Amino acid sequence: MVQDTLKRKTKAMIESKHMLRALTIASFLESTLVPIPLEAVLVPLMQAKRDKLWLLALMATVGCIIGALCGYAVGYFLFDAIGQDLIQWFGSEKQFETVQQKMDSQGFWFVLSLGIVPVPFQIAMLAAGATKYSIWLFLLATVIARSLRYFGLALLVKIVGNQAEHFIKKYKTKAIVGITIVVAGLWWALS
Repeated sequence: MVQDTLKRKTKAMIESKHMLRALTIASFLESTLVPIPLEAVLVPLMQAKRDKLWLLALMATVGCIIGALCGYAVGYFLFDAIGQDLIQWFGSEKQFETVQQKMDSQGFWFVLSLGIVPVPFQIAMLAAGATKYSIWLFLLATVIARSLRYFGLALLVKIVGNQAEHFIKKYKTKAIVGITIVVAGLWWALS
């Protein structure tokens, strides 16, 4: 049911003259409020608009970065007032404590790894802000991670074309494991 709705809305967005603005807003919402991976909309959009492939990846990245900065700001400035409600909305107290510990000990690499793999990024944004983690390192990790993610999808669509959705479904788990191993290896080597 949700997938049918997403496909219908994606088709409408593809045909809209406001496609780039809509994608940027969708990316912003995905990174802040809606924990549904943007790939469900982005890959079909990229397949339909291959002439704008790299621009679509850029706008998805920009929307996500703006959302990440908003999430960071909420954690930084409002965590004491509304933090408990936000933790309940996006996870549990125990999950958030684990994330806070990771931010304290592994900040940059933790944000980078959560930004690449398809898991909700909201808790990392809130934790980075709540722990007063360096905004510049947070921004750098976010830009790198989301650029790898969205431009990687664009490259995949460029290479395999209309088979991209099938390819992602078939190899998603292997790709996540592979990316996690690479990020963990870099993390270990540079720590």
